[in-house]
Amino acid sequence: MKKFMNRAETLVTESLAGLVAAHERLVTFGADGKFVRRRSLRPGKVSLISGGGAGHEPMHVGFVGRGMLDAACTGHVFTSPTPDQIIAAIRETDGGEGCLLIVKNYDGDVMNFEMASEFVAAEHRIATVVVRDDVDPGGSKRSQGRRGVAGTLVVEKLLGAAAEAGWRLDELSALGESLNGRIRTMGVSLRGVTVPDTERETFVLAEDEMEIGVGIHGEPGRARVKFATADEIVETMLEAILGELVSERDEKLLMFINGYGGTPASELYLVYNTAKAQCERLGLTIARSLVGTYVTSLDMAGLSITVARLADRELSLWDAPVDTAALRWGD
Repeated sequence: MKKFMNRAETLVTESLAGLVAAHERLVTFGADGKFVRRRSLRPGKVSLISGGGAGHEPMHVGFVGRGMLDAACTGHVFTSPTPDQIIAAIRETDGGEGCLLIVKNYDGDVMNFEMASEFVAAEHRIATVVVRDDVDPGGSKRSQGRRGVAGTLVVEKLLGAAAEAGWRLDELSALGESLNGRIRTMGVSLRGVTVPDTERETFVLAEDEMEIGVGIHGEPGRARVKFATADEIVETMLEAILGELVSERDEKLLMFINGYGGTPASELYLVYNTAKAQCERLGLTIARSLVGTYVTSLDMAGLSITVARLADRELSLWDAPVDTAALRWGD
């Protein structure tokens, strides 16, 4: 296995040091280097904290900054951050309005964020949104039901904009919970992910196979099927995604095509073009779009499609200015 690293055990700390050095205008390390936070914390707003294992970059550390997260806690590769990291982030970033924890629905993440919130409950007002945007994983044992995957970016962007606009903790929590029913994601992989510690792929596919419904930790999906054309793959994915979304009259669609780390941009844009055309044939309106490599699984060759049904209020939150290492638009 060839990777640009020194040792597997120092990969995460050295990578985080590089991110902070490259984006020092935006971020800095928190106490004892336990987390990455906004360089300029803003008093009087609810603090948004997320995190998870390394290997998903730029999520979550790349989304720390104005209009998104106030802090992100990173564990080792595909390993949840520890409660003490999360506690330190809460204590350092809470400006008096409380903290909202945005947690992907994986057992380790849920458990450790819950332990941290219980530990500081007497000192800080805490609310938690557990993101469950994955389509039905078909009996996966890696999570409590639907996993939190690429749709987590959408949740963090919308809640980050709302927090920046002065929404209260209870309002942010309510919006986060409502989004869980209006965002769905499905992934597909053409090659398993190679984990630095083991130097082995998490699963091996034949030349004519693909894995449908994969998660972002390299775990197998709901089915191993024959490889197909892009049009056919997208049709299969959209059928699963749209089958789980209930349309409301005033909602429009946000479509997010996300690369897993080993997929060229040209293929991501091809998939967006196909997915948009298929949705429009169904009479659906794609009002906003995002295409790129944002929620990765190290070097996995694959991608995910996220569809979110958003009302005008949420579209405005999506359009609101954001200034982070990985996402940046507006004033």
